[in-house]
Amino acid sequence: MQTDAVVSGSLRNRLVLILIGGAAVLAIFLFFAVRSYAVQVAQRGQDNILLASVTSMLDAAAFRDGVAEVDIPYAAFSMLNTPADDRVFYAIYQDDTFLSGYNDLGLLGENQGGQPSFQTRDYRDTSVREVTASRTLIGADQRTEIQIALAQTQDALADTLDQISRNAALLGLGFFALAVALSIWATQATISPLSRLTNSVTRRGPQDLSPFTKPVPQEMAPLVTSLNSLMGRLDQSLSQSEDFIAEAAHRVRTPLATVRSYAEATLLRVNKEENREAMRSMVKAIDESSRAAGQLLDHAMITFRADHLEREELDLVDLVRDLILRLTPVADMKDLTLDLRGEDTVTYAGDPILLQNALRNMIDNAMKYSPADGAIEISVRSEPVVAVTVSDQGPGFPLDEIETLTARFTRGRNADNTIGSGLGLTIAQDVATAHGGEITLRNREEGGACVILSL
Repeated sequence: MQTDAVVSGSLRNRLVLILIGGAAVLAIFLFFAVRSYAVQVAQRGQDNILLASVTSMLDAAAFRDGVAEVDIPYAAFSMLNTPADDRVFYAIYQDDTFLSGYNDLGLLGENQGGQPSFQTRDYRDTSVREVTASRTLIGADQRTEIQIALAQTQDALADTLDQISRNAALLGLGFFALAVALSIWATQATISPLSRLTNSVTRRGPQDLSPFTKPVPQEMAPLVTSLNSLMGRLDQSLSQSEDFIAEAAHRVRTPLATVRSYAEATLLRVNKEENREAMRSMVKAIDESSRAAGQLLDHAMITFRADHLEREELDLVDLVRDLILRLTPVADMKDLTLDLRGEDTVTYAGDPILLQNALRNMIDNAMKYSPADGAIEISVRSEPVVAVTVSDQGPGFPLDEIETLTARFTRGRNADNTIGSGLGLTIAQDVATAHGGEITLRNREEGGACVILSL
């Protein structure tokens, strides 16, 4: 009986999901990393321009007639022009005293060492980038500090960052798509050795229990080693089973045949009718036991061999003819005629032992149910399919039971007084199935049963 494996998900899908999940995390990380770096670069660019502008303003500061003046050069603001027309705000202080510009634009605390300070903050309901720088003016008996705060809105920077973000998103999506394709390819390449091993096992016939010798990845070596070990144990077990069946058939049939011969000899020496009737019942019981034991062993042997057929080219007509020669003495005792018809030669590649068992049971069944002086027709044909037909002149099959008669130990209601075990048609059915064929039961129009073994 074949049992389906318990499935706990797909290894391929699990590996693909893990790789794609990792790719998604990397794509998101790549997006934020690129955007963060772009923000830093863009911000540094704006800071450099702001610093150059405020520096040019400070360079224009000087004493004139003892008064500190700051003549703002045109270039200081022209270099701050942007495609988005960002607004610029400034405030000029002398020794922390407001001189010019926007008086609400406060100064930032300078960094250590008097370096310019940068800060992004909200000013007049918009985000601005502000720089504060100072310069000390020294004149005749004068010393003063000029401080300038310069701020610029960040609309152009925001537009630039949006464009960079879109490009980074496209880059991330492209990376993710490439990673998905590579994940699927890598998964397929990783799983393919396992798929090849599966196909190799599937393509093997039941009789092929040889070890797997093809190279496999290191991770699959324990699995292949276990499979080879299992194959070895199965081969040994099947060989032992075949030997046991053959030995059991010999040890069961021989004692029963001996007991039957003694019972027949005793029957000849018994004079009382009641004792003779008892001996006849004994002989009948021995025949039933012998037949049942023989057919049980035949069925076990067929079940074993059906999984590993030993096919060979043979002539079905010669096989049937040989069976007829062996069964003719038994048929003569019942005044039956075995008539072989059909083609002269029908070649077929099959298991001769199984086919012989099936045909012997079919002919034996026909002999059991045929009336005295009856004829049993056996025909062999090759078209449209290879088939052997056995027909008798007995009572035929009960129509309401004909679909169940090939089941094990099943006999028709017209077989009560006939020795049998209910395994003959089962054996024929199993042999036909092993060869890819079937058994067909039907009744003849002129009376009698017809069994067709199609291969």
